[in-house]
Amino acid sequence: MSNACRFWATAVATALISVSAGVARSETIVRKSTSYFQIGGKTAAEIDEELTRKGPMTQMTGNRHPGATQIRFGGDLTYVRKGERCAIEDARVTLDTKIILPRWKNRKRATKELGFIWDALSADIKRHEERHAEIARQYARDLERALKRLPAQDNCDKMQDKVADVTDRITLAHDEAQMKFDRIEAKNFQNRMARILRYKSGRVSQD
Repeated sequence: MSNACRFWATAVATALISVSAGVARSETIVRKSTSYFQIGGKTAAEIDEELTRKGPMTQMTGNRHPGATQIRFGGDLTYVRKGERCAIEDARVTLDTKIILPRWKNRKRATKELGFIWDALSADIKRHEERHAEIARQYARDLERALKRLPAQDNCDKMQDKVADVTDRITLAHDEAQMKFDRIEAKNFQNRMARILRYKSGRVSQD
C-alpha cells in the first residue's frame, strides 16, 4: 500500500481575467468539464510509475501529476458615464474548469487488495481536484462582487487601472488559497488514505 499511497500534489493553472467593454450579464458563469487519461499497471508500484509517467503536466510545478485542475478566469465589463465620471454599469465573470483524472484499465482484473487501494486512491484524487474547482468558484464570485463595488473614477482609463488592480489582488489570493489547500492535503494524505482503506475494508466485511 505504501508504494501507491503517497501524496499526489496538484498544480492549478490560472489565467488572469480578460476585461473588455461590451454587453454583459450580472451573473457568474461557471463551466466545468472532466477528461481522463488511461493508465496500466498490475501492482501498486506499477500504478505509481504509470501515474508518474502519464499524468498531466502542470505549469506551476513543471512536473506530471496523477490529476490536475485547469482553471481559467475571464469576463466582460460595461462602462457608463455618470456626469463627467466613469463607472461600471455591469460585470460578468466567467470561470472554466477542466478536471483531469486517471482511469485504470486493469481495475476489473485486480486483486481485492489492489482494488481497495486503487478505489481509495482514485476517489481521493477526484475529491482533491473537485475541491480545487470549488475554491476557484468561490474566488470567481468574489471577483465579480468586487468589480461591481468599484466606485466611479474620473475617467475610464483610471477605472481600467482599478479593475486590473482588483483582478490581480483576487487572482493572487486565489492562487495562494490553492497552494495552501495542497499543503494541508500533503500533511494529511497518509492518515486520510489509511482511514479510507479501513472504512472500505469494513464495508466489504459487512457485505
